[in-house]
Amino acid sequence: MGSKWRKAKVALGLNLCLYVPKTLEDSSSPPRRSDDTVSLSPVIVQRPTTPVPSSSGLRLPRSMSKSSSKKTCAICLTAMKAGQGHAIFTAECSHSFHFQCITTNVKHGNQICPVCRAKWNEIPLQSPNAKAKSGVKPIARPRDDAWMSIPPRRSSPIQYTSRPDCLRVSSIFNTEPAVFNDDEALEHQDRSAESGLEKSKPGVTGTLEVKTYPEISEVVRSVSFKDFAVLINLKAPTASRSSSNPSSSSRAPVDLVTVLDVSGSMAGTKLALLKRAMGFVIQNLGPFDRLSVISFSSTARRNFPLRLMTETGKQEALQAVNSLVSNGGTNIAEGLKKGARVLIDRRFKNPVSSIVLLSDGQDTYTMTSPNGSRGTDYKALLPKEINGNRIPVHAFGFGADHDASLMHSIAENSGGTFSFIESETVIQDAFAQCIGGLLSVVVQELCVKIDCIHHLLRIGSVKAGSYRFDNGPNSRTGSIAVGDLYAEEERNFLVNLDIPIVDGVSDLMSLLKVRCVYKDPVTKETVNLNNSGEVKILRPIVMTERRPVVSVEVDRQRIRLRAAEAISEARVLAERGDLTEAVSVLETCRGVLTESVSGRAGDPLCITLCAELKETQERMASRQVYEASGRAYVLAGLSSHSWQRATARGDMSDTTTTSYQTQSMVDMVNLSQTMTFGMPIASSTSSPSAQRKLRQALSFPARPRPR
Repeated sequence: MGSKWRKAKVALGLNLCLYVPKTLEDSSSPPRRSDDTVSLSPVIVQRPTTPVPSSSGLRLPRSMSKSSSKKTCAICLTAMKAGQGHAIFTAECSHSFHFQCITTNVKHGNQICPVCRAKWNEIPLQSPNAKAKSGVKPIARPRDDAWMSIPPRRSSPIQYTSRPDCLRVSSIFNTEPAVFNDDEALEHQDRSAESGLEKSKPGVTGTLEVKTYPEISEVVRSVSFKDFAVLINLKAPTASRSSSNPSSSSRAPVDLVTVLDVSGSMAGTKLALLKRAMGFVIQNLGPFDRLSVISFSSTARRNFPLRLMTETGKQEALQAVNSLVSNGGTNIAEGLKKGARVLIDRRFKNPVSSIVLLSDGQDTYTMTSPNGSRGTDYKALLPKEINGNRIPVHAFGFGADHDASLMHSIAENSGGTFSFIESETVIQDAFAQCIGGLLSVVVQELCVKIDCIHHLLRIGSVKAGSYRFDNGPNSRTGSIAVGDLYAEEERNFLVNLDIPIVDGVSDLMSLLKVRCVYKDPVTKETVNLNNSGEVKILRPIVMTERRPVVSVEVDRQRIRLRAAEAISEARVLAERGDLTEAVSVLETCRGVLTESVSGRAGDPLCITLCAELKETQERMASRQVYEASGRAYVLAGLSSHSWQRATARGDMSDTTTTSYQTQSMVDMVNLSQTMTFGMPIASSTSSPSAQRKLRQALSFPARPRPR
């Protein structure tokens, strides 16, 4: 009778919020499921040795039978039992959920059944005055899913009657607002009381440290010196600590928008690991940080608005991430547009803003023409709003099938970094490294100004990587737009000058004066370092030493630039198909580095660069290897060198990935690597064999690329 009554109500379009007990007839027919719904049996992964969740973000024990699926909420995975104070919502497609779970789900714009993907005409709405005797019991998670579980609220949850109100979708529910100006307000925050950001203290310890090094200390007066190098070294201050809470950094809060690929190719383990990584990100954001979640496949959707990561915010963000399902194509441009709109339309702004983009495939919309051919105008995917508003996009290419050139172009043109996640097991570590930096910004809008002092000097060139250098009138002045720096992050720029022959009796020659201007993101104060550094050299009549000693600091930066140039040159050759010559260029560079001053001294940077060159050679061994991983590895390395900022490459197990890492990045990666799937090892009572350990790379098999 229950089944017939439900079918009649569906046919008549009546309200289906009333819970009707299932009959034997109902339980005999299996429910329709998509590939991304909750799996009632473990996900089969061939090589990993540790448990991996299903793409829904959660797993159920093996002992659960398939027949129990209709008695289990597909969102929270707990049992649905009538008569215990649980409000049950049965949808038009006959699938049932806890009312509290489904109202949270539809609140973020989802009007599609999480089980069968049917589009609903009616959705449950939360009644503001509804009360019940008891709420849904706390969700019991296995230890393996600790950080993907939804933390219990400290306050009593809103409870509902067993007869909640439902209204038509068309009249009361809009999946997304026309303008994303519904971001959570920041005005009520009392930072001095709650976060330890004392107003009497600066947001950072000390100021930007500036050092200058001439290539050699003296040049004979009667000799000219072409391309004389002067190194400008910048080191960001450390984040200050709160006196009331030493473990809490007085840092700038972040507005973070994650733009996540949920196309069909992300189904299964990939989506499960992405959810786990997002759970780690959510749990490590502070109460004054805000997060928004955008997902894209054939189109894009805002799954979660820009909200503060308070205890409640984290709980709802985890629910939004857990509800992600994969299907459709890959429309990266739409995902980026929606992500940019979240930041542009917001009413309130945290000091630091960034977009994190992850994709495992190639754009099948913007970059593909009607005849099936692929274009190469990658800038077409980057919304003009991102460039105009200086919003960095940190792009992550996931697996062997993503378009590395496209992702690198997006990151490069927006001021972000490109990372290559080759191993399916390190996506969380890659995210951890990125947010470890974003959560430690201590310098913003940094501008380095260079002035020639001697009247005969001119600035020849500046080796600044991807940072914009503006040359002033007559090449006697210039400026480098550096932007943001993470705590303890360094930047090195080589300024080349032509030292002229001089007359006179002075033994000293002043070359350059360096000034720096930046903003403290916590105090909002502008810091002027007008006397950051002045470079002088000796101009003797006769050389005091037989052979001038080259500055070790200058030599180290020269070999760094030499290695980056060799990798860039090899990439051009590899794209032309000349892999033999590309490998030869890298081998020659390795020889140059080994014979340099730093190489002979066993400098760690030189050793790391040689290892990177060797790894790059191996990834150019054949066209197949280069297409599968070489291109992405090379572009992630070039992104790292051009911005002098750490990126993820390969499986993150070798020394090449530690280049440019800051302590805050190291700490966050260590936290990610020393978790027993959500629980610190120190607090876990499990045996060492149950603890998470780094494994060898488990790369995704490559699929044929469209030509």
